[in-house]
Amino acid sequence: MLADPMTNSTREASGEPKSSRETTLSEHASKALLGDYGVAIGREALVESAAQAVAAAEKIGFPVVVKLCGDAIAHKTERDLVRLNLADPAGVRAAAEDLLSRSRPGDGDVGLLVAEMVRGNRELIAGLVRDPQLGPCVMLGIGGILAEALGDVVFAAAPLDERDARRMVGGLEMSHLLTEPFRGDPPVDGVALAKMLVGLSRLAIERPDVASVDLNPLIVRGSTPVAVDALVVLDTESADSRSATVAARPPTEAETASLLERFRPLFSPRGIVVAGASTHPGKFGFVTLHNLRRFGYTGEIYPINRDGTDVLGRPTFREVSEIPDGSADMVFVCTPNKANIELLRECAKKGVRAAFVASAGYAEAGEEGRRLERELVDTADELGIVLAGPNGQGVISTSVSMCAQIVPPFPPAGRIAVVSQSGNLVSSFLNYAVETGVGISKAISCGNQGQTRLADFLEYFGADPDTDVALAYLEGLPDGRRFVDVVRALTATKPLVLVKGGVAVEGQRAAASHTGSLATNDRIFDGICHQLGVLRAPTIEDAFEWAATLATQPLPRGRRVVVFTTVGGWGVLAADACAAAGLSLIALPDEIRAKIDTLVPARWSRNNPIDLAGGETRETIPEVLDLICGHPDVDAVIHLGVGIQAASAIAMKTGEFYPDHGLERIVAFHERQDRRYAEAARECSERYDKPVLSASELVHTDASRENPGPAGVRAEGRVCYASAHRAVRALRALVDYAEFRAR
Repeated sequence: MLADPMTNSTREASGEPKSSRETTLSEHASKALLGDYGVAIGREALVESAAQAVAAAEKIGFPVVVKLCGDAIAHKTERDLVRLNLADPAGVRAAAEDLLSRSRPGDGDVGLLVAEMVRGNRELIAGLVRDPQLGPCVMLGIGGILAEALGDVVFAAAPLDERDARRMVGGLEMSHLLTEPFRGDPPVDGVALAKMLVGLSRLAIERPDVASVDLNPLIVRGSTPVAVDALVVLDTESADSRSATVAARPPTEAETASLLERFRPLFSPRGIVVAGASTHPGKFGFVTLHNLRRFGYTGEIYPINRDGTDVLGRPTFREVSEIPDGSADMVFVCTPNKANIELLRECAKKGVRAAFVASAGYAEAGEEGRRLERELVDTADELGIVLAGPNGQGVISTSVSMCAQIVPPFPPAGRIAVVSQSGNLVSSFLNYAVETGVGISKAISCGNQGQTRLADFLEYFGADPDTDVALAYLEGLPDGRRFVDVVRALTATKPLVLVKGGVAVEGQRAAASHTGSLATNDRIFDGICHQLGVLRAPTIEDAFEWAATLATQPLPRGRRVVVFTTVGGWGVLAADACAAAGLSLIALPDEIRAKIDTLVPARWSRNNPIDLAGGETRETIPEVLDLICGHPDVDAVIHLGVGIQAASAIAMKTGEFYPDHGLERIVAFHERQDRRYAEAARECSERYDKPVLSASELVHTDASRENPGPAGVRAEGRVCYASAHRAVRALRALVDYAEFRAR
């Protein structure tokens, strides 16, 4: 989980002593600082007396606002220290005198802030927080007194550019309040809003002593957001230890080559030492050796068993010293933790440069385990060994048929690379790969991430020529800023699909500022995913299907979708799902309608979704698929109904009347047609470079005999989605990444 230390405001709210290191700037001083960073401020003046307040109000122009202002006053509204809409000198004088009487000894140097009354129909909130793992983050949301209740906010990691700022606006659930006219007001000035957000980002980098910023509300006057309240918290003690945050640069060719070579022994070893090989089928050392041999690892295997007993019909080595020099460059460790330091030293003498440690009893087991893990990592660093784990499940590389894992399965080869902080979820992804036929290039469980962490593997996947899509499961980030930098570089060229666990137990920051109280760990993480183009999936099933879709389908040019179905109800539900997902179910182009009129009877739907209503002949479906995909106004196709004919064939073929009564011929025809439909979907997709997603719940029916329709989709190297809704969600992932890359 992301760490969540208490801020000074948190301590104050909880009754704990206030830290001497944190100070707040008054509203006037906060605005003076923020004005230099692109935050629009209304006309205002800081005065000391009621008479001066009247003079300032007359200069600014009525109506005005008067507030009690002091360095230690963070929440004026809660203390009734704000007077609005004062229309004349008498009202200003009375308000000023009343406010001065409400000051407290702990408020610091107190004054009166007189400001113009800014009016507008929309209120925003913006700010800056420093996440202990992810670093400085800028926030934007729908503001006002209901800011916390609405919770419609988005975060992005500094540094930001204008594109990041504009993506933040699009990430709000009620973004239409900003991008469209509202109650007679024009859309919010996107340039001005982006300038403010980028300015907050620049402030975070240039002023490490600024711990947080709270702008609430920002009232949109016409089209311009104006800060009518501001709070800046300084933390000079923490600033001394903060390193400057800079945008990561792309790696050089030499750095990429070095990265690939560093991980080569782990993912493409010439030979593997299996330390702790056992004759007991329930032991990790037996299962790993079995899986390496069972799935055809292409290199040499050197099992180590201290008794030298044959395992799986072959002899073993008693000591690492018996292995020929330079013959193995990876060790899979299943030995007790106290034996592993010496094991690494002996392996290093033989040329081993990578270790996967499945052994447990390390940091997950308490203080003594943490000590052993630190010693293990220090030894690996000293020896120049890349160490994965400890307490990990295994590593897979299909290019060398390597299943170095304590559990199956071994997936088909493909273009998806998997990394997970949970070993069993690696297995989940691999099982989906086996089921769908959409394969894996590399897969690894991080274990305790003693030396090599999830971000390190993502960096490697970005450089790996065998990988097109990265797929990850994580629960916490011990290296948040590195994660941001690595993912920023990765998603510029390859998509990352991610599932995050542990969200339900992550706490919300209890903070005195609005920005702080809205900055939950998950909101910050979700905003950064949106900023970096990460496709955050809600479930493991969605995550794999999105990754498989990205690995096998072209990216769409836009959101314009046509649903093509052979049955009406599926098409209606798919249309609803498209609308809910923000996809554009376009009106059927006239050219397509006119052509289909010549192919089927007039009862077809004549609209989008296209429902042929059973009027199709032998060639109709491939012809209509080609017609739809070839039209310039169509960006993607959802194809529903594959397998229906084959389902009838299965019923006939498995009954007592087959093969007589003419059933053999019709069964063959139905099966052949559904296979042709799957083939036509793939061919049209490739011909026109557009995604065509096929869906049918028949992928899950008749366990005794696989339906040739969904089986045909799999044979064409594509996913057959179990429902239209899952296909639509996968298409939205394609659209999101395509739009991110286009920006």
